[in-house]
Amino acid sequence: MIYTFDAFNLDIENAVLRSDIGEIPIEPKAFKLLCFLLENQHRMVSRDEIITYIWEGRAVSDAVLSTAVKSVRRALGDDGRKQHFLRTVHGRGFRFVAEVQIWPSSQPLELRETAPLAAQPIPLKVDKDLTGDGIGQRPSVAVLPFHPLGGEERTAILAEALPHDLIQALSRLRWLLVIARGSTFRFRGPLSDPSHIGNVLGVRYLVFGTIELNGQSLIITVELSDNQSHAVIWSNRFVAKPDTLHELREQIVSQVVSSIEVHIPLNEATIANINMSENMDAWSLYHLGLQHMYRFTKHDNAKAKGYFEKAIGQDTRFVRAHAGLSFTSFQEAFLGYSDDTKLAAERARKFAERSLELDAMDPFANQVMGRTYWLEGNVEQSLDWLNRTISLNPNTSQGHYLRSLGEIFMKPSAPNFEDIDTAFRLSPLDPLGYAMRASRSHHNMLAKNYEAAAFWAEKAAQSAPKAHFIITMIAVIANALNGNRDKARYWAAATKQKRPDVRKEHYLELFPFRDAAVNEMMSKALHDYGF
Repeated sequence: MIYTFDAFNLDIENAVLRSDIGEIPIEPKAFKLLCFLLENQHRMVSRDEIITYIWEGRAVSDAVLSTAVKSVRRALGDDGRKQHFLRTVHGRGFRFVAEVQIWPSSQPLELRETAPLAAQPIPLKVDKDLTGDGIGQRPSVAVLPFHPLGGEERTAILAEALPHDLIQALSRLRWLLVIARGSTFRFRGPLSDPSHIGNVLGVRYLVFGTIELNGQSLIITVELSDNQSHAVIWSNRFVAKPDTLHELREQIVSQVVSSIEVHIPLNEATIANINMSENMDAWSLYHLGLQHMYRFTKHDNAKAKGYFEKAIGQDTRFVRAHAGLSFTSFQEAFLGYSDDTKLAAERARKFAERSLELDAMDPFANQVMGRTYWLEGNVEQSLDWLNRTISLNPNTSQGHYLRSLGEIFMKPSAPNFEDIDTAFRLSPLDPLGYAMRASRSHHNMLAKNYEAAAFWAEKAAQSAPKAHFIITMIAVIANALNGNRDKARYWAAATKQKRPDVRKEHYLELFPFRDAAVNEMMSKALHDYGF
């Protein structure tokens, strides 16, 4: 989107502020602040909101905030006395006061003969470039204001508060283009035809919902739809008491964001499969690679690697394709798919470093970098990167899962279930769900709850019958510790069928517990059943 006001235009997608005399230099924090103020031009923005958005809630002084405000005013030729654009609401916050118009960024400035989005009716037909219906383009989503059913003030407030929270959270997903609140909130009220709104905003996906107070229950429905096929990709219904409203908001935001992280890539891969051709673009190739990457077999890992390499061949700066190659190289080293595991580990690090060079703020790039340190047993360094991953995207289920595992390596005597529980809550259908179950088994082993450990280990092994042998080894250990000899023998046989040359060292090298007693316990359990 492009915001125009006075003699200026702010191009969100290209991160450029221009005037009638050319491009205007502006500091990154000031640019982000200006974007935030324009997105919320219809209201005052509090100082706390600005700090949460710009500095992600970190403690900053009033002087730091004042410096950013002054930078915005300096770029616009404004000051604290004139306040032509940015008005100070003393002791409370700031508001953008100039008249603003909004345009789709795909429409060049010199060709704009129609009214801006803020004033124009929803068209019956729009240009193909605006709708973005080409296969393999970067996924885009618009979160629309929810529709309150009934006149209760609390439902009306929540109908705007929830989408606002979702826009902020989704904006942290670096692979997804999220339309700003200032554009989507123009479409308040019931959705007579959501696809027309999607066409105007130029997005592939729409998120919308309803909020209803029914007696003593608050009912919230949320839906993710594909604007091109008009299919519902994901939906959910939340019911809670009004006095749990704050906790419910956090739960909905977390679940919607994590579900979008799973379901949009799956839908993109399905589209790419249907439209397979020699001319597939980088995004199509990447999503096809994702489909194979999460199957955890040697054959699928190789196919995923091939798709990622083709994607990079078309776009050498494709961050997530480089991160995908790090992921597949990690698998080659971790599961012994390669005859040269040292070289595979080096490739995992190289591709992770390249993805971070291209975008140091991408959560997936940080996650794969953290995993590379496991291969050298450097759990402390791995946790540093995983902590950063979660800071960049608190709704990453895989980040929470991996951190939960790294922490029990460091402190096996004090297992903490919080991260693994969070991972399950965020993404109950995650492609790494079986690994999360195996991690929960590990946590229970270390808590000496061997019955629960055996239960979760078997759930992991049964949910991924074609997955790697390490999962069935965990089932052997858990059942051995729980005294289930028949089941331990069963899973031992299943493990050897998957990998005839398997030894207990395969497990012990991949799970570097710092406590010698824990290593001895795991080693004995595997030795007793033929490893």
